[in-house]
Amino acid sequence: MTHTIDPVFLTEEIRTIEQAAFAMPNPPDLMEKAGRAAAEAVRDKFAVNKTLRVLVLAGPGNNGGDAFVAARYLKQWGHAVTVVFCADPERLPQDAQKARQAWLNNQGEIQPDIPDGTGSQNWDLVIDGLFGIGLNPGRPLTGQYLDWINTVNTLRRPVLALDIPSGLGSDDGGVYGAAVDASVTVTFIGLKPGILTQYGPQYCGECIVCDLDLDPVSMLSPHAWVINRKLAEILLPAPRSANSHKGSFGSIGILGGNNGMVGATLLAGRAACYLGAGRVYLGILATSAPDVDLLHPELMLRAPSELFELSTINCLVVGPGMSMSETTYDWVEKTLESDLPLVLDADALNHIAFHSELARKLKHREAPAVITPHPAEAARLLDTDVSTVQRNRMDAASCLSRNLNCSVLLKGSGSICTLADGTCFFNTSGNPGLSSAGTGDVLAGIIGALIAQGQKPNDALLLAVYLHGAAADALLKQNNGPVGMTASEIITAARLLLNEWVYQKNETHIA
Repeated sequence: MTHTIDPVFLTEEIRTIEQAAFAMPNPPDLMEKAGRAAAEAVRDKFAVNKTLRVLVLAGPGNNGGDAFVAARYLKQWGHAVTVVFCADPERLPQDAQKARQAWLNNQGEIQPDIPDGTGSQNWDLVIDGLFGIGLNPGRPLTGQYLDWINTVNTLRRPVLALDIPSGLGSDDGGVYGAAVDASVTVTFIGLKPGILTQYGPQYCGECIVCDLDLDPVSMLSPHAWVINRKLAEILLPAPRSANSHKGSFGSIGILGGNNGMVGATLLAGRAACYLGAGRVYLGILATSAPDVDLLHPELMLRAPSELFELSTINCLVVGPGMSMSETTYDWVEKTLESDLPLVLDADALNHIAFHSELARKLKHREAPAVITPHPAEAARLLDTDVSTVQRNRMDAASCLSRNLNCSVLLKGSGSICTLADGTCFFNTSGNPGLSSAGTGDVLAGIIGALIAQGQKPNDALLLAVYLHGAAADALLKQNNGPVGMTASEIITAARLLLNEWVYQKNETHIA
């Protein structure tokens, strides 16, 4: 599977690939290739039958060298290019020095600062070549470079960033002082975590990957990948046989819904039903639990203890609307002692965070488990704070997976899935419309429904995460924005998409 999907590389891994390329018998000129690729992206995206006025910001490292190369090509193609560079040229890396000199040799000029009086009317486009992946995350930007970034962000003009917007952490997606708000990011060799998670989706705009004619996967084995439509296509279930029945598609039990929070369990159950589980049983903990869901009477509401007596159940989802008490502790413990695949969410995770004996039970289970923390729940599980989790989401997810011997979904902007073997996946679907009550309960129900239908838990996790976000993206377009998107809408949109993907891919099965 991993040879056909898109890899993600840490900064250190990109450097290793670059060194391997430089060690080839006829090493490629990666800076020349990168700068030309960026110039071509400008031409393709912004310069259709138009001469552009381009402001190019060149930094003190190889990203600045890429910017000089891009500026040279744009000037040769007839565009009006202003290059701003303030570093000591003698301290540039060797390839960047050559790129700067080639710019000067082509009658290019260099300004030491953005010209006074610069306003949006002066430029059609800005190219950010300040730092790229060369930024040191331990040092927030200050001084002139910080001023330049703030100026660019006030111009209200399109910005094309080289490799990653300057000020954005390549490995973590954090913002260090300030970050360039790019319209398009042309990233080289492969994707980086910082493009995909935390603030990356906000600052990178459209992302274009230019591999510079390298095959990076053959040069370094990745341990991180992207969850996108390409991967989702691989993970889709087969079309349903005409000779099938409800027992063909598994049974799921969902435990939660304490007083005042029954809706969380109903949402998870409805999601499981709409996404194809053959039978859905809800063990509702509330003292005045309803006997039936009148909106969806096909859901079977039972006493919580009955979930553990049903031999047909293939997967348990535990935690939506559960609350914290001695009674719910006992239910979580009983769940962890079962031999069923588990999806653990919400207060089931808080119990595990606060009771080390439950964490040990989870770690030593033989049956698979998926946990779905948001950053605050992850912080509790790791005995740290939310800011520490968010500073390095990839490390946090990996640490949880190692500590608890399970698959982890760390939710948030650019949700991260880390499997028990250490493989990491970054989700590319979703939008701020998911920042509303109940969407996590829906996601837990979707994961559980796919597991119940026979998908491997890890495959179910990856497909569900992408499908959940893609449903929100479809609603974003339909509703002209994210405001007011509800969890219930996500359920119906996800069902529509899953059917569309499965049966468009297998049109010969439709008759």
